[in-house]
Amino acid sequence: MQFVDEAVIEVEAGKGGDGALSFRRARNLAKGGPDGGNGGNGGSVQLVADGALNTLVDFRFKPRYRGANGGAGRGQDKTGADGGTLAIRVPLGTTVLDEETRTTIGDLHSLGETLIVAHGGRRGFGNAHFKSSTNRAPRQHTQGAPGDKRRLRLELRVVADVGLLGLPNAGKSTLLARVSASRPKIADYPFTTLVPNLGVVRVDYRSSFVMADVPGLIQGAANGAGLGFRFVKHLSRTRLLLHLVDAAPADGSDPVDNAKSVEAELFACSDAFRSRDIWLVATKMDLPEASVGLPGLREAFPNRRCFDISAVSGHGVDGLVGAAMTRVAEIRERLRTDAEFAAQEHGFSERVGDHVRQKLLEAKLRQEEPCPVGGADDGAAGRVG
Repeated sequence: MQFVDEAVIEVEAGKGGDGALSFRRARNLAKGGPDGGNGGNGGSVQLVADGALNTLVDFRFKPRYRGANGGAGRGQDKTGADGGTLAIRVPLGTTVLDEETRTTIGDLHSLGETLIVAHGGRRGFGNAHFKSSTNRAPRQHTQGAPGDKRRLRLELRVVADVGLLGLPNAGKSTLLARVSASRPKIADYPFTTLVPNLGVVRVDYRSSFVMADVPGLIQGAANGAGLGFRFVKHLSRTRLLLHLVDAAPADGSDPVDNAKSVEAELFACSDAFRSRDIWLVATKMDLPEASVGLPGLREAFPNRRCFDISAVSGHGVDGLVGAAMTRVAEIRERLRTDAEFAAQEHGFSERVGDHVRQKLLEAKLRQEEPCPVGGADDGAAGRVG
């Protein structure tokens, strides 16, 4: 299934039903009173968080949704039927924004959570509604109001307990494949991972957590380079970040410099990540030259929890998974019992989402800037002349 994490849709709630203009008539009742019924309310449109979905790809093929209209009122005081609420299923972790104002409407991060994104039109009133002691035969009746119509942007941020951070080819996909049933694409070239991958890491029959592997960050990502920046928002919903660092880079680069460059780009994307729990994981320790780079990493990050693993041989993997499970369990318990902490976590996700959206907008504007007069081509021509 194709992974799509953004989609734009149009929703329109149903129109309210018109009220009826009617008077009671019968064989022995030539001039009965008003009996025009009210119309029904228009159907609203709501989004429902569904744990069985993990992509927004369906909205690429069906971008328009419309609620049912309310039924018209009829004589004999018959009220029109209400339009049923249209429920649209979306994945957990979907943020809903108004495409025109760029304001956040809501966030669906709990299973079964609902969000009304377009309210149905109000019903019209029949003439029986306007009957009074001074107006015994009203001819006044109203039409139903139109429903809300909005253009929405859906943004999906995967919901995971642990996120994997690192340069391309740092071993993120290999680790995910080792500890879970997920089978991400693995190859010896950069940007093998083009979309986020999720895997369930099961420690025992009662304990498990979800791990997310996102495309790697590279230098300049905060300014739009590479693929990782586009997916940084997915790390906003992870409680623990594992920064995987290749301890024996094939290009001969310094592991410490690589680690610092990745975190510099992460903090440039959103400074909120400075408050996140980040563990350092030295990978590919099955290679002899990896032992040379490990001491430097420990010295450069003295206040970090540091692990050394080999996802190929399995060295250190069980210890890393066990420690991560313990930390995830602690965070889950605090989220359950500490309302202030839970609110802070939700606010962190929102701040990261806002920062990433702003960075994406800035990168888009830079791409759309016209070339200045006397640009590179003109200058080159002048030099040749």
